[in-house]
Amino acid sequence: MKITQIFCSIDDFCLEFVPFWQKSLLSNGKKRIRASKMSLSEVMTIQVLFHLSGYKTFKDFYIGYVSKHLNNYFPNLVSYNRMVELKGQSFMPLAIYLKVCGLANCTGISFIDSSPLRVCDRRRINQHKVFKGLAQRGQCSLGWFYGFKLHIITNDQGGIIDFMITKGNVDDRNPLRFKAFIKKLFGKLFGDKGYISKDLFTELFASGVHLVTKLRKNMKTKLLTPMADAYHLRKRAIIETIFDQLKNICQVEHSRHRSVANYFNNIFTALIAYNFKDKKPSLKNNFVDTKQLYLSF
Repeated sequence: MKITQIFCSIDDFCLEFVPFWQKSLLSNGKKRIRASKMSLSEVMTIQVLFHLSGYKTFKDFYIGYVSKHLNNYFPNLVSYNRMVELKGQSFMPLAIYLKVCGLANCTGISFIDSSPLRVCDRRRINQHKVFKGLAQRGQCSLGWFYGFKLHIITNDQGGIIDFMITKGNVDDRNPLRFKAFIKKLFGKLFGDKGYISKDLFTELFASGVHLVTKLRKNMKTKLLTPMADAYHLRKRAIIETIFDQLKNICQVEHSRHRSVANYFNNIFTALIAYNFKDKKPSLKNNFVDTKQLYLSF
């Protein structure tokens, strides 16, 4: 694992961010902030390392691996219960680090999709309490679910350019209407049929982004699509592979959360960890554009 590289990147960020952040904190005069033996950058680094470790639960990772094998890297380790408390305090720094330092750049060829983040089984929705009032019922290709949606935009090298977390019942096209979500984009953005919208296409085109989607079978108009666009539409499976790695390797989705803050921490650190990976799903881009057109049916 890239322990030193990840720690140095996070520590450089914390050196600039923490002094400003601490001055901005408000106090109610009742609850003091306990000093910790571990620095904020150490707490954040351990959370990121978990998603690269292959462990299924953070508790097993911290007690079974960090406490036994990473003492040289983290000499001031605290108990697991204290670590959980410190994780909750790192919510804001993790979110800002991810947005400022933890995302990839746009290359002109981007892909967008969403995936459900289930917080509990459908049969336990009425008994679920942690995300009551936040999570919502939604529908995906696999059926109904209860939770949130993770929307991501990736480049052709497999890097995550930006992300958005919404309730489960939000339309996939809605995030693209937020300027902050698309401000890094230029060139072409490839999506599935769920992103078809004439108004959305016009809005994005005015912002310098060309939205390219497949056509539905019942659409009367058949467009002549450049072969390069048809090629990249067929390569949209790259983003499905990224979601698969986020869920099955980086553990971005599970139903054991007891805290809202730590739930989002888990998502933030999973995305940070993914972008630190050397090998990501990517396109070789060996397509030779002959300016031919493809009739879309």
